[in-house]
Amino acid sequence: MSGKIIAILLGCALLSTTVQAKEHPGKEQILKDGYQGPKTCETCHPGKAKEFLGTVHWKHASKVDHVDNLNPNEEYGMKNRIYTMCNGNDIVNNLKEVPPNALGKTKFTGCNTCHPGDHTSDVGSTGSQAEQAIDCLICHSSKYDFSKRKPVKDKDGKVVMTQDRSTEAAANIGRPTIKNCMVCHEAAGGGAMIKRGFSMSKEAEVHVTKGIICVDCHQVKNHKFPTGRDPNNWAHDGIYMTCVGECHTAKPHTDADYNKHTAKIACQTCHIPKTGGAFSKDFTKWEKQSNGFYEPSTLKREVNETAPVYAWYNLTVSNTPTFIGPKGSRTDGKSKIYPFKIFQGKAYFNKKDGQLMSMDFAPPIANGDSLAGVASAAKILGIKDYEPVPGWQTIYFGSNHQVTPKNKALSCANCHALNGVLDFKELGYKPAEVEKLTNPELYFEKLLKQQQENE
Repeated sequence: MSGKIIAILLGCALLSTTVQAKEHPGKEQILKDGYQGPKTCETCHPGKAKEFLGTVHWKHASKVDHVDNLNPNEEYGMKNRIYTMCNGNDIVNNLKEVPPNALGKTKFTGCNTCHPGDHTSDVGSTGSQAEQAIDCLICHSSKYDFSKRKPVKDKDGKVVMTQDRSTEAAANIGRPTIKNCMVCHEAAGGGAMIKRGFSMSKEAEVHVTKGIICVDCHQVKNHKFPTGRDPNNWAHDGIYMTCVGECHTAKPHTDADYNKHTAKIACQTCHIPKTGGAFSKDFTKWEKQSNGFYEPSTLKREVNETAPVYAWYNLTVSNTPTFIGPKGSRTDGKSKIYPFKIFQGKAYFNKKDGQLMSMDFAPPIANGDSLAGVASAAKILGIKDYEPVPGWQTIYFGSNHQVTPKNKALSCANCHALNGVLDFKELGYKPAEVEKLTNPELYFEKLLKQQQENE
């Protein structure tokens, strides 16, 4: 790592520490008057509540122009997508109370549990009531009491999401911490270590060891978050991020041979050699838990247990009922080789049109009846002509977190040995090229020198 990069990383670490420690202006006034929700925030930040209503975090959807078979004039995202990691969305799995199970127990569930509103003002809502329903503190308070954020029924029997609007929480505000982000993003897809399969801990992510937090890389402007280009991450705020920029240059290595690789190899390919999380789910088969409720059958691995597959990716996405993954090729002039976690999910498809069907989780959570969940979702969506049949969908998840220290990143032999991680034939190379690319002549002297230096 160059001296320049080290200096920048140290600067980022100091910045994140300093900003968190600095007292937010207005604390004395909050301690005096208490916290009245977003209108208190807008005393100093006018217009920010309305601004937030236009973001993906509130809308759970956006227009999408890089994915096949979507209408470019419509918005897609967690609000309305159907795919087999979740097999539901905010529409069919809107926050609700599930029917009593065999033990007479019930509970609340819903895909929009993480929506930063009060559920009365729900996903995509607008207007002054929605503005005042925003849970600003769940992202900005380091003293937020998450036990106070929970679904309950109000006096009219409607399900609402309570918030921590205490003076203590409001008096301890600043930039979002890792915990503020991960309380939702770590549990996405059905629980901790399910969907993305990474941990933002010092043991698993080298950036965290440098004191860097989520928003140091995802640098927010006007509440809009830049995101990566995961083939499965469709909704966005119109801002994308790359490794090259404030912290890393286009030639980040001191080794010229490594720098040549960046033209065709994404940073993640070498620096994120493993991931974890769920690699398969079966929504047609729900398993009974000790509390009497049911969960979809899931196969998962821990952090750093899953080796990725590698594919050319030009940042556009193939999208069919049975496959969501990267488009690209060696010869299109736009693609790089990226790492992906392959996930395969089983759910119900409509035999009449071949489309993947959604599922309302309330019935199967209560009694394991997955077809009742399909029927409920079809009713909510107004689908009358259907015949559910089980089938599988394959999804490629991008590996964008869990960056390893440089001494554990992939090196020459990891890719160019005969048993290396890259399948050059599958990547489009001819037999003669594969033979050349897997010949030790490419790397032997370099690795021998490194080995001697480390002895």
